Amino acid sequence: MEPGDHLFRREAGRMVAALTRLFGVHNLDLAEDVVQDAFCRALEVWKLRGVPENPSAWLMATAKNRALDILRRERTARRYAPELGRLLESEWTLSPVVNEAFGAPAIRDDQLRMMFSCCHPQLPEVAQVALILHILCGFGVSEVAAAFLTRTAAMEKRVARGKKVLASSTRLFDLAEERELPRRLSAVQRALYLLFNEGYHGAHAQLAVRAELCREAMHLCDLLQEHPLSATPESYALAALMCLDAARLPARVDASGNLSSLYDQDRSLWDAALIAKGDELLDRSATGTRVSEYHIEAAIASVHARARTAESTHWDAIVGLYDTLLAIRPSPIVALNRAIAVAQLDGPARGLEEIAAIADRARLADYPFYFAALGELELRSGRRESAHEHFLSARSLARNPMERRFFQQRASACVA
Repeated sequence: MEPGDHLFRREAGRMVAALTRLFGVHNLDLAEDVVQDAFCRALEVWKLRGVPENPSAWLMATAKNRALDILRRERTARRYAPELGRLLESEWTLSPVVNEAFGAPAIRDDQLRMMFSCCHPQLPEVAQVALILHILCGFGVSEVAAAFLTRTAAMEKRVARGKKVLASSTRLFDLAEERELPRRLSAVQRALYLLFNEGYHGAHAQLAVRAELCREAMHLCDLLQEHPLSATPESYALAALMCLDAARLPARVDASGNLSSLYDQDRSLWDAALIAKGDELLDRSATGTRVSEYHIEAAIASVHARARTAESTHWDAIVGLYDTLLAIRPSPIVALNRAIAVAQLDGPARGLEEIAAIADRARLADYPFYFAALGELELRSGRRESAHEHFLSARSLARNPMERRFFQQRASACVA
């Protein structure tokens, strides 16, 4: 992407949130039109005059002025945010209200409210994440469709249905007033978790790692921590997990553009500052009486982050943490990861036994890393032909060229 695209994407969510606060959620399309107008105006003016010293402020000022024009011109013909009422009808109060809406504290608050609005209980998880990507992160519908391996036309319909559900509320979700805050907060946390995972090891057709999705999820998770009502132990644990996982991103792809497994990564490339921040957030999450899946996954990531080598990892601690995670959120993938940890602790034969014992193992039939795990353990057991077949199965299920090359390399290692 060009630098301008990064700028526009970053500012789009902030501008849409501020404009939606003024116009009302039922006028979300109008807010998006104003943002698009601001971007088009920027391209025209900056091409002639050059990029201003503070392009973010320029975009905000352009959007604010456009909002004032619309509010003045259509104040009698259109229904705006009911919570602002008559403040938008009088010239004495209109400008101060708009100026306040475009202030940094108000924008942060409105981004958070928009995030909670996107996680409406009537919407499925995929639609919630899609709306967050589209509205708050500035991703085009085609980009959102690519993130979910969905056709653009199908994603357009999904996003349109989601916006229709949002419009039924007329105003942004208010954390201080809504009784369903705990339920909505849980949905927001889950949506950000899915968004981060899609960037960290998603199913993109070309890239196995998309750091920009991870960054967007981390930024929105920061907003949760900044508000007293959403800064819960689970939110801190989720932020800790993101930091600890993101710390390994510089080593997930090697200099040749190939995926590198956790056991082969150059750990000197891991981001020490992010690891320290993750551990600090994990400590802050250790309050209250409830232990969530985010706490356990962050704790597992922390054990990995503290190990200088794969061999020196405290695998017994990791196996114990996976036992707890299975009790909280049982799934075949969690069971598979536990089996891999058991293999590191007690040898490949025990790992293969644990994989064979996974109750709903059939659900892993389309998961490439299931066959990759079998391949690694068979290879370590000296059964090269069996390992080779498993890696070829993993290659056939690979979701992008990077994964395909990785599994091919492992298959080739079996016959070298």
